Amino acid sequence: MKKPQRIPSLSLSLSSSISTFPERREEDRDYHLRLMGDSSGSFSVDVERISFGGKEHHIQTNFGPVSVAVYGEQDKPALITYPDVALNHVSCFQGLLFCPEAASLLLHNFCIYHISPPGHELGAAPIPSDYPVLSVDDLADQIAEVLDYFGLESVMCMGVTAGAYILTLFASKYKHRVHGLILVSPLCKAPSWTEWLYNKVLSNLLYYYGMCGLIKDFLLQRYFSKEVRGNSQVPESEIVQACKSLLDERYGTNVWQFLQSMNRRHDLTESLKKLQCRTLIFVGENSPFHSEAIHMTSKLNRKHSALVEVQACGSLVTEEQPHAMVVPLEYFLAGYGLYRPCQLSSSSSSYSPRSPLSPSCISPELLSPESMGIKLKPIKTRISLEV
Repeated sequence: MKKPQRIPSLSLSLSSSISTFPERREEDRDYHLRLMGDSSGSFSVDVERISFGGKEHHIQTNFGPVSVAVYGEQDKPALITYPDVALNHVSCFQGLLFCPEAASLLLHNFCIYHISPPGHELGAAPIPSDYPVLSVDDLADQIAEVLDYFGLESVMCMGVTAGAYILTLFASKYKHRVHGLILVSPLCKAPSWTEWLYNKVLSNLLYYYGMCGLIKDFLLQRYFSKEVRGNSQVPESEIVQACKSLLDERYGTNVWQFLQSMNRRHDLTESLKKLQCRTLIFVGENSPFHSEAIHMTSKLNRKHSALVEVQACGSLVTEEQPHAMVVPLEYFLAGYGLYRPCQLSSSSSSYSPRSPLSPSCISPELLSPESMGIKLKPIKTRISLEV
């Protein structure tokens, strides 16, 4: 296996092209829920937000209930998201969608379906302690049922760490249903003995003490770099404070369930070679899962995958440095004929794509060194090359 090589190319300044990440406000996290029943056994909740509207669906599947928050017009191409352990779409993807350039790119082109792991949705009730733990295959199959519920044939996928693993597994099992993968600090191997033991300790703490301070500290180390976590001299950032506040809403038994599922995961390395979709991977250089992202990139089809390393960042790139994701996402989605509104000509600026994505729109040069070989501070892009 040859080591991925950096592509020397044009250097750009983020300050000239990326606007300042907007300050989060307490009221942005306020939700007003209105329950609406229907005869199908599922029900929906309207979610009114200051920034954009959405609707939360609670769907009964063969693997139990699952919550899906839907944003956008459902006749657009579908983008499904899946968060990391103990997170949901608010704590995992809100930072990215509050970044104006990313929001215009994603919300203009997609209807976004935020799938929450069981018991991780907003206002989730505690899962009974004797409830059976779902396997990672069960969680992947549950996604297929969600797609069937909404009548979606194929989708774009975005996942973070544990969520990235579930979506990669889903793509390997349902190849025809995935257009592309956008993965952030992904997992792809079975847990090492060290990780397995570490997760066992976390599981025991969760089971007996719930979301105690020690658990939150462990999770914050998983998500963020030490620069934003702070120390005795430097206070923790507002991003970390907001995440801690949202973690307070999680029930320990619910997080325990997902952590147990991930601690029993199997290795996806062999199936990576058979993936047919294009893949864009982001990883923070300070992420505990940095080496796993490198390993995953080395096993994917070299012509259809790229790795973006974000400097001075932890695993949760979507929250810590979402602006660093914008340009690589633009290059990636351009291969599907998807652009930000300001990038379209005046005659087509009102154009909005409609589902499904046409394979004829996919550029064969997508992720070539010429199209993805850029170096942006604070990111560096690497792509595996055949010699």
